[in-house]
Amino acid sequence: MNPPDAMSAVARDSRTVEGPIVLYDGVCGLCDRSVQLILRNDRRGRFRFAALQSGAGRALLEKFHLSPQALDSVVLVEGDRVWRKSRAALRIARRMDAPWPLLWPLMIVPRPVADLFYDLLAKNRYRIFGKLDACMIPPPEVRARFLD
Repeated sequence: MNPPDAMSAVARDSRTVEGPIVLYDGVCGLCDRSVQLILRNDRRGRFRFAALQSGAGRALLEKFHLSPQALDSVVLVEGDRVWRKSRAALRIARRMDAPWPLLWPLMIVPRPVADLFYDLLAKNRYRIFGKLDACMIPPPEVRARFLD
């Protein structure tokens, strides 16, 4: 019997995992810090996570026709909808604990302008925040929130 592929695993996880899924660059220092920030400011445990480099992350990228080579953006998956870059970051902030929802009014900034700033930070993220040797291993108390 063949083992299930990553896509079928994500399909099963998508049916059983509640909440939005944050896809992040697992070796990016900024992304790692961002995931830690979300974990600290999501007391209700709404968000789930998957590194873009993981099987689940790659399967979700494929499902939404996003390039697996495009590891320079946070991706937020909510049901059948997907957001990238500044729009993903603002949607995440809106669902975090206070004071982060106060950033939501920045949605009035046109996406191309907001993404210009996002892209500038993303382009320099390894230089400024460093690159990790491997993806973070989540601590046991939040392990269930991470898709493999």
